[in-house]
Formats: sequence, C-alpha cells, structure tokens
Amino acid sequence: KSGLNYPNTEFGKNLRTIAELIISDLDTSVYYISLGGFDTHVNQAGRQDKLLNELSEGLFSLTQDLKQNNKLNEVLVMTFSEFGRRVRENASGGTDHGTANNIFLIGGNLKNAGFYNNTPDLSDLDKGDLKYQLDFRNIYATVLSKWLGANDKAVLGNNFEYLNLI
Repeated sequence: KSGLNYPNTEFGKNLRTIAELIISDLDTSVYYISLGGFDTHVNQAGRQDKLLNELSEGLFSLTQDLKQNNKLNEVLVMTFSEFGRRVRENASGGTDHGTANNIFLIGGNLKNAGFYNNTPDLSDLDKGDLKYQLDFRNIYATVLSKWLGANDKAVLGNNFEYLNLI
C-alpha cells in the first residue's frame, strides 16, 4: 500500500491503484488511465489550472511511489492527448480543437525523459493552429517495439522511425 498523497479525486485514486498493482508485481504490461475535462471550449483558465495541477500532483505521487518501491526503472509513463488546442481564445473564454500537442514520458530507464515536441513558435502558425515538429507515431512505434516488444508496424499500419529514447 502506498503512503503517498495522491490527489483526492477519481484520477488520484486510480493512479494509487495502478501503483499498488505495479508494486505487487502483477503481470500486466499496460495500464491506461484517463483524466478528462481538457476539452475547454468555455471558461478555460480556471479549469485548465485545476486539471494541470491534478495531473502534476498525481504524476509526482506515482513516480515517487515507484521510486520508493524500486519500480521506476521497470515503468514507462506516457501522457498524451488525442487533440491539441487552438492558440486564439474563442468568444467564450476557452479554446477550440486544434493541432499539435506534447507527449510527456517519465521512467527510470529512458535515455531522454521529458516533453516531446519543442515549444511552438506562436508567430508561425498554420491557419491559426500550432505546427507539430514530431510525428507522435514515431514515439508510439518506439514504445511499442523497444519497450513492449510488440510489432509496431502491425499496430500502426506502417513503418515509423524509432527515436533514441529507450
């Protein structure tokens, strides 16, 4: 059992459960958890702050838990979103669906932990949207092949360049 302070939310409780399952050496390769609410078309500022804080606190507790239990080197945490946000605020104080997004990787055996996709150039947009620099499928292919030992081409339907991260 974890003694760390995970957020007192469904997301935090689920993260604690995942940590406990990993620590107990359950033979499972992938755990998936979702934190919803980022589709902020209205009143984005307060909601975004709360959600990012919950994500930050949860990931901090998870990594500390895994580190304290000597499991961090066995785990790869990958955060992603299915869509980005537009740069310009809409009339309702939110943002609409856009392009480009970051993927965040955490793990003890990563060559390059952290954010993938550079900070966007806000003066160089594509019809108001951010331009991505890295195809997320390169990260997925790398994780599938190098971490999970899966056939990335069968999963992704094509060959994608592996990145030097694992």
